[in-house]
Formats: sequence, structure tokens, C-alpha cells
Amino acid sequence: MKDQPQPAITTGALPASSKLYIPGTLHDIRVPMRRIELSGGEPALTVYDSSGPYTDPDADIDIACGLPAMRGDWQRMRGDAVAYAGRAVTLADNGFATGERLTPAFPRAMKPSRATPGANGTGAITQLAYARTGIVTPEMEFAAIRENEGRVTAAARDGEGFGAMIPDLVTPEFVRAEIAAGRAIIPANINHRELEPMVIGRNFLVKINANIGNSAVTSSMEEEVDKMAWAIRWRADTVMDLSTGRNIHNIRDWIIRNSPVPIGTVPLYQALEKVGGIAEDLTW
Repeated sequence: MKDQPQPAITTGALPASSKLYIPGTLHDIRVPMRRIELSGGEPALTVYDSSGPYTDPDADIDIACGLPAMRGDWQRMRGDAVAYAGRAVTLADNGFATGERLTPAFPRAMKPSRATPGANGTGAITQLAYARTGIVTPEMEFAAIRENEGRVTAAARDGEGFGAMIPDLVTPEFVRAEIAAGRAIIPANINHRELEPMVIGRNFLVKINANIGNSAVTSSMEEEVDKMAWAIRWRADTVMDLSTGRNIHNIRDWIIRNSPVPIGTVPLYQALEKVGGIAEDLTW
């Protein structure tokens, strides 16, 4: 891949603003934010930034390498996950595409991970399992800092809450408690190590989802990664890969390895590609 020209992925700073990083206090984390310069002499406004390294002028983006596996360090510190050999990718996984029609596999193969026996005392290593055992993870602190949008002290909120219990300052413990109560989630798959954690729930900021995906007409991993980059550039918090054509497996791997936001999929679409779109041929 080094000798081949790299695809042109949209990067670059956003106008009238700059990227900044807020450190954690419980964990060694750097949370990205965006400081927007205002006209008329008003002080700069700090806001939530889901655009990842793509809007950081100091970042070196190479989609053949993927984004830094930030959460990999957190998982190693927890010591409750182990890598294992996943099954080999088959022709069926990519809709039987071959030759020039086959999207190349992501060049840096990553072994999947799973919980070690008895991990966390429950055998589960989800954010829900951690929350219910009283553990405040780096993911929870990361999400809490994002929710405060640069605030470090409580500030009274105005407007109608419609029954929500939004605190004047979101703390990591508040995030943990909301997850433990089943009122919030941090969508952070153990195998998406490039993810910048975020929280979804009634008592948190509204989140925006964007849909992307290849089709039977066109299938290009460069286009799909760039769609993802554009979606988060304009403030999508999550992205759904709704690909319906060939190469679903390989294209999805390129997207995940280069995405700082959670990626959702529709497994049924890939299953249908394996049987040529004939639903009656689906089997367990």
C-alpha cells in the first residue's frame, strides 16, 4: 500500500475555530473540543467536537494505517480482555466479489478480543457491567467531559427539561450511575479501539446519527471512508453503515478502523448478499 497513491480523504481545520484537548482528572485521557471564535468581542465558545483527528491540522491521516487505537491502552490497563484468532474472511462475506471487483482487505489485520474468564467478577466487560460494579472507566470520564463542553464548574441551565434530570455539571460518576440505572449507554464495542467515547441518554446532550453505505451500483472503500469523514465533520455523533452491495465486510473494516465515532451495521443486508438477495435461501 505504501507505493500506491493514498485516497484523498477530507481533512483540515474548520473555519473560525480551533481544536483543543481537555485532560482528564481520573484517567490519562485527552478529550477533543472545538473553540469557536465569535465576532463582536464575545468570548470564544467551546463546543462538543465529534470530528476526530480529521479536523486537527497536526494530525497525520493515512487511512491505510487507520486511527490511533486509543482504547487499546485502556483495555490493556484493565487486563480483562484477551485477543483470539477470529475466523477467516470468506468470499461470501464480501458478496462473492473477486478480482478487480473485490475491495482489498484493510492492510493491518487486528485480532478480535473477548473477556477473560471471570473478568470484572461477572464475566462481562461492557460499560454496563463496569457501571454496575461501581467502576468509573476512562470511557465514562471521556463522555462526561464532552457533555460539559469545556465547563469545569456548575452553571445553571435554563429552558424546559421535559422531565430530564440534567445536572448543572456532568461528572464521571453521574455518567456511571445513569448507565447502571439503564437510562444511558456508551456504545463502545471492545473491538473498536479507535473510538472516542460518547454517551447517549435522556439526561445528556442530543446526539445526531448519519447514514452512509455502498450499493450494488458502486462499491468503493475510499468513498465510504470519506462519507464518514464528512458526516463527523458536520457533527454526526454516530454513523450507520447501510451498505447493500458487494464488499460489505471489507468496506466496513476500513470504515471502523478509520472512525472515531460508533459505527452501526445491518447484518441482514450482508446475509442477503451471501445468498444473492434471495431471502428464501437464508439459513442459520
